[in-house]
This record gives sequence, structure tokens and C-alpha cells, in this order.
Amino acid sequence: MQPARESANRDTCRKRGPGRQVPRAAPSAGSVWQGKSSFRTVTAGKIGRAIYHHQVACLRFTEPSGVPRIAWLYKTTTTLGRAQGNDIAVDDGHKGIAQYHAQVHFNGRDFVVSTLDEHAEIDVQGKRKRRLRLNHESTFSLGGVSFHFSLLAVPESASSTQDTSPLGASQGSRELAELGQRLMEATEPRSQLEAILDRAVELTGADKGFVVLLAGDEVEIAVARNIERKEIPAHQSQLSDSVLKKVAETRQALIVDDAVNDSMFASSRSVISLQLSALLCVPLLAQNQLLGLIYLGMDGLGRTFSKAHLEITQAIAGLAALLLQNSRVLDALRADRERLTQALSDQRFGDIIGSSQALTGVFRAIEKVARTEVSVLVTGETGTGKELIAREIHRRSQRREGPLVTINCGAIPENLMESELFGHVRGAFTGAATTRDGKFQAAHGGTLFLDEVGELPLNLQVKLLRVLQDRVVTRLGENRPQTVDIRVIAATHKNLEAAQADGSFREDLFYRLNVINIHLPALRERGEDAVLLAKYFLKRFSTEYDANVRGFAADALDALRSYEWPGNVRQLENRVRKAVVLCEKPLIDKRDLGLEGASQPLLTLAEAREAFQMRYVLEVLERNGGNRTKTARDLDVDPRTIFRYLERQGDGLDESQSVVDARA
Repeated sequence: MQPARESANRDTCRKRGPGRQVPRAAPSAGSVWQGKSSFRTVTAGKIGRAIYHHQVACLRFTEPSGVPRIAWLYKTTTTLGRAQGNDIAVDDGHKGIAQYHAQVHFNGRDFVVSTLDEHAEIDVQGKRKRRLRLNHESTFSLGGVSFHFSLLAVPESASSTQDTSPLGASQGSRELAELGQRLMEATEPRSQLEAILDRAVELTGADKGFVVLLAGDEVEIAVARNIERKEIPAHQSQLSDSVLKKVAETRQALIVDDAVNDSMFASSRSVISLQLSALLCVPLLAQNQLLGLIYLGMDGLGRTFSKAHLEITQAIAGLAALLLQNSRVLDALRADRERLTQALSDQRFGDIIGSSQALTGVFRAIEKVARTEVSVLVTGETGTGKELIAREIHRRSQRREGPLVTINCGAIPENLMESELFGHVRGAFTGAATTRDGKFQAAHGGTLFLDEVGELPLNLQVKLLRVLQDRVVTRLGENRPQTVDIRVIAATHKNLEAAQADGSFREDLFYRLNVINIHLPALRERGEDAVLLAKYFLKRFSTEYDANVRGFAADALDALRSYEWPGNVRQLENRVRKAVVLCEKPLIDKRDLGLEGASQPLLTLAEAREAFQMRYVLEVLERNGGNRTKTARDLDVDPRTIFRYLERQGDGLDESQSVVDARA
């Protein structure tokens, strides 16, 4: 046998962990075997029992060169032959030993030598055999080389020095703390799993280790490592289906001390292909969910896993399960974020988010009017996003390189409104210390957005009309006009047609502003857009406030859909912001949104139809200024039908009032 292989055999017999060890009881490589030694011998009848009490088997032989050798049989199967790929390589100069001549196999009770080559033979005292059961001090020959088999026991002094006691609490804590530190230093999940498996192999003295991930019926060997912290090739990573199945079904750790002779697992794939003599398999459980397994194996004879090995492996498995669970949660969150980002990109129009049919018509109108220079009037309830519409029209127009100037006509005092719109010169009024341009001059070459234009006083409406007609402004306190190149977009939540009727808004200004009207639907009319917007705001505010909130509970989603949202998108944004800041749970419920009473029972189809008809009749009646006759004519119904709807509302009208209304 080659010295390098001899050394490898001896080294493998050394202690590998805190549990049992195979003693290094052999003389040094190349030394002559002494007839007497300090080891106790055991009789052949005790082979099966003695191998588990720190006895080791060996083959003594003398190479053709005259050098005596000893080879320790620490593996389940040891091959002999002339080729260097054998466990024991003996070159007799082609005098009778085949390339792969024979093997010594331990079946759990006996050592048996048998031939591998069909032309090879085993010589036993002149008799040629193909198979031989070995007893202590058995002798046989392969070719011209004689082999002597011995079974030796470790002396009591050597045995007493072995560390077979379980890991102490303090030592186990130190090992886990050290592993935790290594996991903090590793950034990638695979690196963390490798660190976990390397530590488990080291602490248990295993020769091989595997981390197996389970996902439904899918089985994946995520990491396969040996005692040298090297990857095990894929073709050598064949694990036992029977072992994995049993641990997965029972969710209990499994130790097999004598895998070769175990009736249940002797024929399993890993025991055969990996030549394992003992195995330990521990489930990875997190919140009663089986995530995978840690699978450890030994291939040295007489070596087993102890209770201490099981306990430390279970502790390590707890860390691995927590790591895997967190990794899967993070993967799910990343996937949700990507899906939400994609959904938002598919369901947004610039900065406007929504996919309802009511909003789709608005998007089409924006695309059409943005290419023109006509004035636009945006109408809708407070909080529906009228300023966003103005910004999107400007962004898509030919004036996008110019300024977008916004002025809220309802937020500026009446005595300052003219100066804000048209500017002033120094000394024009008390406090006018400098000359200043107004919003019209500031918007030159761009777009002027007049928000809440319905709040303008009548005297300013006249001046605004003149500017829109002539595109000329005159600063307060000055007589020299200035030409401005602007596009005007106005917005209001008021009914300007009704304001014309009561004289609070000029009809000519209305027609000048309302060349094209874009009406924004209320949030309650936009279906699932409320949920879509809520998820967008949740993502935005969670990032902004670094909050640990992942999503909405089922009751919150129901409340978002059923609530009327009188403040529309602005109210929804404020509710979600408040919930993200104050919520201490991963999921926001309806109480966090302040919508405890928002959920409404489902209506029957008849009830829903009746409710819609009532709401629609009242809406048309309001548009017609309370004129029931005109409302009945517009709806193509009898006037008495309108009266019945009003009667249900408790309006208290009588027939005489209806006659008066008909005269209007």
C-alpha cells in the first residue's frame, strides 16, 4: 500500500468531534508489526459486539518490496487491488493481483473478503476461494501477497480518555453563540446554510452532511458538505428516500446506529451509495411547518451518533428553520412588492392611480385635450385629485417645458386676489414696497391652474374674462398692459351651472373656461380603486416611516370597499398614513383605519336597484334645481313617480306644490 493512502487511513481514524471516536491504535506507517502489543485481542465470536466497544480491525501485509504495512478497516467496504483507486493499493508487479481484486465488507456482524474480478481468487492455505469469512488472526493471500486479519481492542487507559460525555450546557451555549456570530457575518442564505451544516458535521463527528429543503412534493438538496468543508458532487449526493419519508411523516428526529443491518434502511439509497454505517436526520420545523431536514452520516465502522449529537443537531436545526422561514418571508415580500409595482405600473396614468371604467374615460379625455391649447374645466368632489389631472395635462402638452403655476382661488383673501393674479407695482397699495409680477406673468409660456375657481368674487371674474379673451394683463397700479402666452386649466367642486342660476358666477366666464369639461368620479364610484390606492399608500408610507407593516387584514379590505369615502382620495391617504404610523401589527385591520362601522350588509338585487333609482332621481332633481316636472321629462317617467320617490324620502310635498312646480 502507498504511504499516502496509509496515512489517510490512519488520519480518518482519529477523533472527529465531541462524541465517539475511532482510536488511533496503529503503529506508524512502514513500521514492522510487533508480535505482542498493548492491545487486547478479541475472539472471533465477539466480532459483532466488539466493533461497538472501541475495537478496530486491520490487515497486516508485506509489500513485494519487503516493506511491512498495516491498513485499518474503518470503512464498511474496503477495496484491494493493484490500481491506485483502491482503498488498499498493492503493486505486485503483475504477478497475480488484479486491478480491482477483492473487497473486505463488514455486514454489521462479520468481516467478509470476496473477489471483485471474475478471474481473481483468494488463496487460503492452498485452497482457492471466492469468498471468506474472516476471524481474528485469519490469513489469506492475493496473488503473491499474504494478508493477516486482526481485530484489536483499545486499552482501558486509551478508552478512558475518549470524550463520550454529552455537551455541557455552557459548552453548547458557546457553540451556538459562535454559530450565531458566523451566521451574522454571512449575507447570502446559501452561505448561512453552509455555515450551519459545517458546524453540525464538526460537532457530531459526521463524515457527510446535507440540508434538504421540502416544498410540497419537491425535494431539493440545498447544501451537501463533507468533514473537510468541501462540496459533495451531485452524483455522490444520493439520499435515502425511505429515511427522508419517515422523518417527514413523523416530524421526529431519527438515529440509525447500524444502518448496514437495519431491516428498514439497509437497502436505502444513501446507505448503499454513500456507504453509511450510521445516520442522523433531524426535521427543520418553524411554526409547525416542515421546511426541510438536516441529514448527517458516518461511514466509519463502530461509530454512532449519541444523544449529545442529537441535542446539538436539534438546536442547530432550530436556527436553520428560523433562517429558512425568514428567508421565505422575505422572498414572499419581495415577490409581493414586485407584483404590486407591476400592477401599479399597469394601472396608473402618470401620477394618477386607478383602473376602474369610470377613470379610464378620464384618461382618454386627458390624452385628447393635452395635444390642444383649449381651456379645460375639471370638476369633481373635494379630494378626487383635480390638481393631478391638471399636472398630467400639462406634462403631456406641448408646454411641458414651461412652468405649471397653481393658485388656489379659495385660499387667498379677496383684497389680495387681484395682486396675486395680475401683480402690482411699487406703491400701488399700502405695503406694496416693491414691484411684483402675478401668477399670469409667472405662467408665461406654460400653464396656469386656477383651483377652486368657483370661489372668485364677481369683480375679479370680469377681469379674468378679459385676460382670457385678450391674453393681456395689467399690473395693479400700472396702465401698461403685458401680453402673456398661457394655457388656463380651472377646477372646482361646485356646480357652476347652479351658481350661474343664483348669480354667483358669470355665465360668459363659465363658457370661456368650460371649453372641455373633465369630470372626476368620486372614490366610491371607482370600485376596486380604493383597495389599489390603499396598497399604494401603504407601500409608500411604510418606506417613508420605516414601519413594519406588510398589508391589510381581510376586514380592512372589506371596509375599504364598502365605505363611502366622503373625503375621497385625500381622506383615504390620511387614514392609511395614520394606520401605518400607529399600527403595531404586521397587518392593518379596520379598527386601525377607523372604519369599524364601515362594513355594510349585502343588498338583494331588488334592494340595490331601488337604492340606485332613488339616488339617481335625487341627483337629476338636484341638477334641475328641484323642478320635478322637468326631472320627470328627462327621465321619461310620470311626474307622480318622482313624487313617490320624494315621498319615500320624507319630503312632505303635496299635490298642490306639484302643480306650482309644473308652472315653473
